Amino acid sequence: MYEAVHARPDGDSTVARLAATAAEYGFDGVVVRNHGDARVGDDVDFERVATEYDVDVVDGLEIQADDPSRASGHVGNFRPKTTVLLMHGGTTTLNRFAVEEERVDVLAHPMRGRGDFNHVLAKAAAENGVRVEFDLSRVLRTDGGPRVQALQDLRKLRELVTKYDAPFVVSADARSHLQLRAPRELLAVGEAVGFSREQVETGLREWGRVAERNRERRSDEFIAPGVKRGRYEEDN
Repeated sequence: MYEAVHARPDGDSTVARLAATAAEYGFDGVVVRNHGDARVGDDVDFERVATEYDVDVVDGLEIQADDPSRASGHVGNFRPKTTVLLMHGGTTTLNRFAVEEERVDVLAHPMRGRGDFNHVLAKAAAENGVRVEFDLSRVLRTDGGPRVQALQDLRKLRELVTKYDAPFVVSADARSHLQLRAPRELLAVGEAVGFSREQVETGLREWGRVAERNRERRSDEFIAPGVKRGRYEEDN
């Protein structure tokens, strides 16, 4: 199972500290999902961190944009050089852009802010293979009315994703190692939303599946979906 996190300078902890804590909690990997204007510095060696803590460390990026036009430009810029590409949702317009854009891997926190999610978007996510994120952070880190609202939003999202069989991921959206939660805690929150244990585990594993698929696509052996370069095949 994997978790998706914000590291310095987008979060409060280093990639190494997040990786160490994730390994301690039993995760197989972490996706570093910093926003585009707060990317991890080039001096951070993901492979070295992965080797040191025996946990996969995946380079990701979460796009933030004011409108679909700017978002499209960012997707074109970052898609070729990013393993896992997320679109920061939270408005109906950006949510729709994300689920209709095949180059986006994950629509992040679609119910945050003024965002909404409906059957049209769920169907588009299923058709285009865009994963919808179940962001558990508000349930884990708020109480009272905001927590109740977060649970209601997630339950609505679960019903739509389940009905249209849209792919999804699960995350606590941690911004420090102190906000990371062990899988068993995320399973408990997922059950409160109405998920089964198996569904939450599927959502946590999906980060790793996306990373593996995209790494393969970026490798020299990949030609097109479902087609790999043969042993003796050469470029024209």
